[in-house]
Formats: sequence, structure tokens, C-alpha cells
Amino acid sequence: MSVTLEGVGHGWSTGSELFHGVDRTFDEGTVTALVGPSGSGKSTLLAILAGMLRPRHGTVRRPDHCRPLWVFQNPYGVARRRVLDHVAMPFLARGADRRSADVRSFEVLERFGLGHRAHARFAELSGGEAQRLMLARAIASAPDLMLVDEPTAQLDRSTADEVNRAIGALAESGVVVVVATHDEDTRAACDAVLDLGRYR
Repeated sequence: MSVTLEGVGHGWSTGSELFHGVDRTFDEGTVTALVGPSGSGKSTLLAILAGMLRPRHGTVRRPDHCRPLWVFQNPYGVARRRVLDHVAMPFLARGADRRSADVRSFEVLERFGLGHRAHARFAELSGGEAQRLMLARAIASAPDLMLVDEPTAQLDRSTADEVNRAIGALAESGVVVVVATHDEDTRAACDAVLDLGRYR
């Protein structure tokens, strides 16, 4: 599965452009850092990739069955629910029984360094753990396209490092992953870079 941008551009009705002429193919099993100065249109391009916004110029080619999933910068969960429950829910929703859902959920949590926190409640997690849980839950949801918006924006440096290590593990999922970021370390954790500052 891949998503391709052909001459994609977007701007405001006033005529000012955010970016133009973006040509890029995002392949499965790759993690691309989407970078650029504030106001360059990173969140806008994520919305275009997700199919939530139609670009003013150009074409977006994605399979009809493409299932996008957006991971926001503010982690959210049910305070009293266990970490394991948050990841098991997507498996249960797809018809897995509780036992197999828990086994598969624990495997996903291990990949993100959260196996030892499986039975902790969401309210007990640190900021870095909560953000990694969002990535783990996203992988369990089995999307075709994962859009991650500024995952380390509100974290201290050591906590951000935890999340950046987890981002490096996303490529193993076989999903197309695009990460909007200002963080140089997040950028370095990705396979490729798309700099919107070059398309203004």
C-alpha cells in the first residue's frame, strides 16, 4: 500500500499559499518525518493525506480501502482502565476473544517498551509512557496510514527520547507512517524526510 502526492499544493482563499508542487510517494513500512517552519502547513498536509481535506492543487492517490488513523499530540485514555485494555480494544472490536486479544496486546506493548506497565492504569502513566501507549494502540488498530502530529511537542527531553525510540519501531508494522515534527531527534528517528519549507 502506498499514498502518492502529485503536484499537491494548498493555501487560503485570500490567495496566499502554504505549499505547492509537492511530489512524494509514501510506501508501507516507512516512517517519514514531515518538517518545516511553523505555518508551513504540516497539519494541513496530514489532513490532505488522511482524505479529510481536498488540496487546492494536485492529486492524492491512495487505495480505495485505505484506512487512516491520526495520533494526536495530547495522549488520551480512560483514567482507570489498564494499559493492556487500551490496546486490546481494537483487537476485540475486530472479533478476537479476550484471551487472544490480551496476548496480542502484550506483544505490541513489549515492542514499545510498555510490557512491564501492562496492568498499570492510564492515570498512572508518565507523559512518555502515555504517548507510547497511543502509538501502540494505533498499531493494534491496524491502519493502512498512520499520521502522527508533533508526538514530542509537550514532553521534556528524556521523555521525548523514549517516544523517539518508539517511533523508530513503527516501521516494523508495515504501515505507512508520516510524523509531523519540529524535533530534530524525531526527524533522525524516521527513515525519510519531507521538508515543506522547500515547497513554499
